[in-house]
Amino acid sequence: MSHVLDKFQFCPVCGSNHFEINNIKSKKCKDCGFSYYLNPSSATVALILNSKEELLAVRRKKDPAKGALDLPGGFVDMDETGEEGMAREVKEETGLDATEVKYQFSYPNLYLYSGFMVHTLDMFYEVKVKDDTHIEAMDDAEESFWIPLSRLNPDEFAFDSIRKGLHRYLETKLG
Repeated sequence: MSHVLDKFQFCPVCGSNHFEINNIKSKKCKDCGFSYYLNPSSATVALILNSKEELLAVRRKKDPAKGALDLPGGFVDMDETGEEGMAREVKEETGLDATEVKYQFSYPNLYLYSGFMVHTLDMFYEVKVKDDTHIEAMDDAEESFWIPLSRLNPDEFAFDSIRKGLHRYLETKLG
């Protein structure tokens, strides 16, 4: 897998081909001095628990990790708070309306997209929804379903950050 900075061959300011690696997260133009820093993309992860102590999970419809277990979530759009992005992603993937979105913790992650690894910061939110009885699988979700916390196995989920987040969440919920 190539590093995303390898895709940038020319300085976006002056067009020079002396746009060179400065360090693992930046490139710098030797001609005009412009520096570009690659920072992680903001992403959200929903922890939606129903009254039966079941967590809402989805099965991924698309790559990366097509067919694997995941939690509802996705990338935060520009001009959107993490909470707004979380509520939007929950609606897009499950049809559920978020009534409360509360930040819990975050983990860095790597996400394969268009042939290169995207660094993300996955922000986990506890999400309360208006009506958890009518969920739909939409957008990036092939199916949506509830898993009892007592039977939840984080190691069955795609992505390192999701597995770490689920282990942490279960420690707080189950002790």
